[in-house]
Amino acid sequence: MLIDTFDRVATDLRVSLTDRCNLRCTYCMPEEGLQWLAKPDLLSDDEIVRLVRIAVTQLGITEVRFTGGEPLLRPGLVSIVEQCAALEPRPRMSLTTNGIGLKRTAAALKTAGLDRVNVSLDTLRPEAFKTLTRRDRHHDVLAGLEAAREAGLTPVKVNTVLMPGLNDDEAPDLLAWAVDNAYELRFIEQMPLDAQHGWKRDGMITAGDILESLRTRFDLTAEEDGERGSAPAERWLVDGGPHRVGVIASVTRPFCRACDRTRLTADGQVRTCLFAREETDLRGALRSDAPDEEIARLWKVAMWGKKAGSGLDDPSFLQPDRPMSAIGG
Repeated sequence: MLIDTFDRVATDLRVSLTDRCNLRCTYCMPEEGLQWLAKPDLLSDDEIVRLVRIAVTQLGITEVRFTGGEPLLRPGLVSIVEQCAALEPRPRMSLTTNGIGLKRTAAALKTAGLDRVNVSLDTLRPEAFKTLTRRDRHHDVLAGLEAAREAGLTPVKVNTVLMPGLNDDEAPDLLAWAVDNAYELRFIEQMPLDAQHGWKRDGMITAGDILESLRTRFDLTAEEDGERGSAPAERWLVDGGPHRVGVIASVTRPFCRACDRTRLTADGQVRTCLFAREETDLRGALRSDAPDEEIARLWKVAMWGKKAGSGLDDPSFLQPDRPMSAIGG
């Protein structure tokens, strides 16, 4: 069991498969990209599967989310999913992706055992997408979403970040589109995850701003107490249901007290929080032939030291030194 000193138990593992991405979103990385990890520094497919196996069979992990960078860039992704799906007990498995390439891989991922996907899409306007991502791939994301739905990777969740002056007027249109297409839309407050440190707390689009905008067109009813559990999104029924919309207020309403996550970076480091500055090296243990029990012990020690919160609710918070693409969202 992965427990910390605040009696939180981690059952949700986020696995970054690569630090690379084929978009250059303005809130994530500079236009020229980043210094990517060298291939020998990345975990191999077998190393990833072994760590997931240890987490599931020895540490109580029940959910695995594959992230990046962009996980669809990982050549061995389908095989990794297939091997993890064969574990006993079988974990629930999902994928967070920008959607580019999903049209090509959705069916194979479903066959391999993936349960569902989260797709990042911040705008319905191709030109705004190009401005936000610095790439002209809006049509590919829409095609990927459709392919995921048709393959049965449901519920298909769409993650959206609103940026001042770019797409901050689109919340109602995005929700109407999501309802029409049977996607579950989740707005995420912009977080300080950019390598160029351009994030500013003042001026960011808050959860309150998002809900105010949505209510100009929709009747929103909050979920009943207890339905949220440890999920990061607060959810509302749209016009009485059954469709729902979520808001992840990581900055203005942190959910750290209910956090049940542990994170594994693409180069084999355990992170107790997306914004943690400390890491615990499991790659070194793997490559020095440490037994599973020793790796499990290192992981437990790392999680025991998890802090009470992320620090995002502190106005003086400074961005972590490591960009999101190397850590996993």
